[in-house]
Amino acid sequence: MSVIELGESIPALTPHASSVSLPTWADNVGYEEGQERVLGKMTTGYPRFFIHKAISAFAEDVVRAHGNDGQLAMLFPSCRTSQGCVNFIRAREPSLAVSDLQVVNLVLDKSKAISETLAKVYPSISAVVFRKDLFPIAKQYWQHSGDGVSSRRAEFCHSLFQEGVLIDERTLKPATNGANAFQKPCKGPRRYQRGSTDKLPLIAKPESHSVEEGRPKGGENEAPESRESSLFLEERFGRNLDVSMVENARLAIRRRISGSLMGEIDLATAPAFQATSSARGIIGLSDDDVYLYPCGMNSIFNAHQTMLKARGQLKSISFGFPYVDTLKILEKFGPGCLFYGNGSSEDLDNLETRLKAGERYLALFCEFPGNPMLKCPDLKRIRRLADTYDFSVVVDETIGNFINVHVLPYADVVVSSLTKIFSGECNVMGGSTILNPKGKYYFSLKKIMEMEYEDNYWAEDIIFMERNSRHFVSRIERINRNAEVICDILKAHPLVKALYYPKYNDSREHYDACKTPNGGYGGLLSFEFQTKVQAIAFFDRIETAKGPSLGTNFTLTSPYVILAHFLELEWAAQFGVPANLLRISVGLEDAEDLKSRFAVALQAAEEAASGA
Repeated sequence: MSVIELGESIPALTPHASSVSLPTWADNVGYEEGQERVLGKMTTGYPRFFIHKAISAFAEDVVRAHGNDGQLAMLFPSCRTSQGCVNFIRAREPSLAVSDLQVVNLVLDKSKAISETLAKVYPSISAVVFRKDLFPIAKQYWQHSGDGVSSRRAEFCHSLFQEGVLIDERTLKPATNGANAFQKPCKGPRRYQRGSTDKLPLIAKPESHSVEEGRPKGGENEAPESRESSLFLEERFGRNLDVSMVENARLAIRRRISGSLMGEIDLATAPAFQATSSARGIIGLSDDDVYLYPCGMNSIFNAHQTMLKARGQLKSISFGFPYVDTLKILEKFGPGCLFYGNGSSEDLDNLETRLKAGERYLALFCEFPGNPMLKCPDLKRIRRLADTYDFSVVVDETIGNFINVHVLPYADVVVSSLTKIFSGECNVMGGSTILNPKGKYYFSLKKIMEMEYEDNYWAEDIIFMERNSRHFVSRIERINRNAEVICDILKAHPLVKALYYPKYNDSREHYDACKTPNGGYGGLLSFEFQTKVQAIAFFDRIETAKGPSLGTNFTLTSPYVILAHFLELEWAAQFGVPANLLRISVGLEDAEDLKSRFAVALQAAEEAASGA
């Protein structure tokens, strides 16, 4: 394959891609150092770290309409999520004046001829407008919480904003005739532009949609301005998305996650009724116990917040070397956390000593296996400690995935990034949370979720996620096999200093304790060369996609520690995470093709080692 150019989306030519090409080691360092050579070519980036250009363009228009030259805006899907950002900023800058922060809630102008489809989906944006110097704080909230608006939602809502259909709710005024309508002076809509967000019609819908009940449907008495607006809405939205299918797609995703649905379904009809499943190792798990979020980090963020509301303000435990933002969530959005970066049996000994001495904790958060070292915590022992000393267990199964491992029997809550292998296409974000119906805290957590859960997963993203996930079982099986092929190559090579993979790590017994009968060891692996020079030579030569993320249908290579921990390399090293680590997310390619690509890259490392 040809290497994707620096700064281009991965996959190439994908408007809503969740990765970006950083094809050389120097490009990754340059990105972290903020070099213009790199940043100037970035057309996109990993969504929580790089604000998509469609989002930025919308935010700029919001500031032009509702702010001033010294301000910026961040966009959120709801009032609650935007208020979370406001609270986070004010907690760090308590001296801010009221005028330094404002929230602009953009909602549908129901005085317009709004289609039934649009009314049901009810697009909305809540923008936080703030002084430019507050951007670094606002960006922390965006990155850590995952609450930010998705690029597809922003793109769609921006069009409505430009058309005058999405307006500031403060300007809505009851109609003088007492009708259930609103009035707002505004200019007529601009000419619409056709085309879907990814240049592909999501769902064909030949028939036209009705507009809001009681309003004209394009007849001669309808004002030209209203006709144009209505036509824009039908062309832009109705053709691409059948709202009835969105709800079926949402249910299909939840049932796939609960284990009660595999493979394809006809979205024109609701999935067959299956109330519960035992496919995850727990009898009685229902799709009602599965909650969807706009991204994986948002599922972790909300799991933590739900725990705090259900069990009180207690510190959490971060066990094992975690993904960077998981630790930040536990540190910044509650009473703090106890961090065990090694995730070892000695760490559990220390925790048990603390528990015996009377220390109390909210929950233990861990990954299974961990990223990037692929170590697995001893979930059986953790579960015993949790039952004895009254704390909950939250397991991130993103890397292991439930086809390979069953972690739910040991957890109160299981979270996952659907962006990764569940989707595989690297073109849509998503996250999930599962409540264990047999868990000690199930009813208290369920009560909070019933009161607090806010579904902010955008309709178009749901459609893409459902479509992408239809064959996730067969994809995972093939990726498992390909990963072992690559491991065999690396294990046999004299320049490879260490290989990290659940099958070969010292913690394999903990993985095997949760491994499903037909499961494998996953598609993620990491390894070290003897020297940094060899690592750079290999990375620069390997002909795979190269950028952030994992769990893609194509092989993706990354100097992960450079990207995730560039400013804290020494801190990471003390937990056995080396700076020059290479991480490989293995894809669906032909095994022989992968072997040849790795052979060429290993040859480059050999030449670097010999000084050739």
